[in-house]
Amino acid sequence: MTLKRLLLTGLTLLVTLLITLELLSSLAKPQVQSQLELYQTNLLLQASEWQGLKTEGSNPPVSQALLGDMSLQSAIEQYEQARASLKTTLQELPSPLSPSRLPPDLAESPAGMESNPSLSQVQPEPPANRVRANLEQQLDRLDLRLGLLYVKSNQVEPGLQLWQQLSKSPRREPQSAAIATTAAVLNGLWSTPPQLLPQATEMQLQQVLTGWFRYQALSQLYQLQQRQSALLTLEAEEQQQAELAFARLALLGGLPALGCLLGIGVLLFWAGRSLLRRRHRKPSGLETATDNPGESGLLQPTLSVPWDGEMIWQVMVLWFTAFFLVSFIVVPIISRGLNLNPATLTGRSQALLALFDYSLLMVTGLSILFVSLRRFEPLRWFPLRLRGGWFWWGLGGYFAALPLVILVSLLGQQVLREQGGGNPLLEIILQSQDNLTVMILFGMVAGLAPLFEETLFRGFFLTSLTRYLPAWGAIALSGVVFAIAHLSLAEILPLTVLGMMLGYVYLRSRNLLASMLLHSLWNSGSFLGLLLLSSGSQ
Repeated sequence: MTLKRLLLTGLTLLVTLLITLELLSSLAKPQVQSQLELYQTNLLLQASEWQGLKTEGSNPPVSQALLGDMSLQSAIEQYEQARASLKTTLQELPSPLSPSRLPPDLAESPAGMESNPSLSQVQPEPPANRVRANLEQQLDRLDLRLGLLYVKSNQVEPGLQLWQQLSKSPRREPQSAAIATTAAVLNGLWSTPPQLLPQATEMQLQQVLTGWFRYQALSQLYQLQQRQSALLTLEAEEQQQAELAFARLALLGGLPALGCLLGIGVLLFWAGRSLLRRRHRKPSGLETATDNPGESGLLQPTLSVPWDGEMIWQVMVLWFTAFFLVSFIVVPIISRGLNLNPATLTGRSQALLALFDYSLLMVTGLSILFVSLRRFEPLRWFPLRLRGGWFWWGLGGYFAALPLVILVSLLGQQVLREQGGGNPLLEIILQSQDNLTVMILFGMVAGLAPLFEETLFRGFFLTSLTRYLPAWGAIALSGVVFAIAHLSLAEILPLTVLGMMLGYVYLRSRNLLASMLLHSLWNSGSFLGLLLLSSGSQ
């Protein structure tokens, strides 16, 4: 065995171990889907307040289809389920590290640390503690909102109990302290008799509460303060937001349904055309490539790659190694050197950090790819042609992927229940508040990600595999590796199906622009859906 193969073998074992550990650790994380369901519940609560649903000109079947059996009790059940899941996740986490559990050299403060608070503030918090703190803050927010759902459904006592527990919370983080103060304010507003605490101000409620919950709290405050004019203004504003929420629900429900119908049509069309071609196949059973790859019955690339399996092994192992090196070592070291704590960064700062991370990963990955293939004139092996039917293949592939991925996602949720983690970028998108943050994130998911990932997984990996595997075998294997690279058990099945559709579209069109378009459309649609969902919590 040569030194090169020995090194690649060692890196392969290391990468396999790291991937396995990351996938297993995702089991301890709640699925992003459960969080998305809460955002949808918030949007439903806000839309249900729209008075236009109760007028004579309204369409009951449409409103029933969008709102379903939405009630305060169903919202309470949704929040209680999310709360129980979050508490289970917290219980399964390792106990928080304290000085008594740290090694002696870390447990003891260095000389001068206590006399210089600025030094102690830059000491990095253990990652396990940061994860626990974030989950505890999520639980506090759930309890704050659940209390409002209780009192608005005439279950005052459970709501007051939740708020009393929150107001006495020992946690001292700024966000947790703000939640505790708001809980004390809400407890006073719904107590008998009501108590208007000094901190019971509009600003306090507006800073911590959002959407339907903010309107309910402010309405109670204005009624107790007998501010009729402010109450009327609030109700008018609530109606405007409720109407917008209903329109967003219509988009969230209508567009995917329409897309699935079109997708089923595309799949049937492709299946029918394939059957017709089999009937008219040449007697020899062979077909030749045509000038229009989409008209060929073959699922093979136009050219056979000149490099061997060792080159495939080298590029993919080096890329996965670079992925872990950049995302888990280089970027955290740079963040620590700049005293950046991801747990306390604003949404815009998190987006910029994610952009830096992905850009560095993209440059590193493309460098590995083109340096490894430089003697093969690599640009000729990554077809990017503006002519041809690539646009229709990309668009049709997007619609065809919709029903397949949605179906597999539902099956995966039944298997993993509410565990399996998810893309951490989704939470940043859900919490994005300003246009610049939205533009940065959209540029990443709709531009950079399709460009880089299609070049690597379809342009190189899939094309290379067709030298050793049948077309469908290469499509399947490249789809599985594409899914694994996202390091989330909850997303492996749907991303495998999406990766296979991307591979199919690429091999049929023989143009990377087709799979890039499909990838960009998919990410853009998901991004738009997240923005519509998060608007219910604005």
